[in-house]
Amino acid sequence: AVRPVGEPDEADLVVYLDAGHVLIDVMEAGHDVITGSTHRHSPGCSSLATDGAWLWRLDFPHYLETHHVALPQTFLEHVRSLNYQMPNITVAQFAPHYDETMPMVGWASAVPWRSTATTLIPEPRAVTSKAQFDAAMLTRDRPHGMRRKPRKA
Repeated sequence: AVRPVGEPDEADLVVYLDAGHVLIDVMEAGHDVITGSTHRHSPGCSSLATDGAWLWRLDFPHYLETHHVALPQTFLEHVRSLNYQMPNITVAQFAPHYDETMPMVGWASAVPWRSTATTLIPEPRAVTSKAQFDAAMLTRDRPHGMRRKPRKA
């Protein structure tokens, strides 16, 4: 459900979701399904991320920070218990869940987990902030301060 305001710790929740382990990179671009606008997660929006217990689309942080979507209480408790720190994932424990989940999310042809790593460690990703994205879009849309092209002199 879309709400007028989010959780008091919404910014921390967004950072946590942005730090998720990417399971599948999908090369597509999408728009906000509510407003139709592009957003900072438009590229690769359908990619899947996880913390080893929960699974979400890569564009989910956008909906949290923009539309303040309601989150399950068990997810909030889970993230808060981790102090908003993305955990390492032990591959031996996670691989069976990956193999079971991929067909359920439409990836029936996904090959079984084949990582040679024993542990997945969160890797920093360059994720543009909402403020940076909005400022860049404003500049792109109105480079001269107005929507129309400047008149020739």
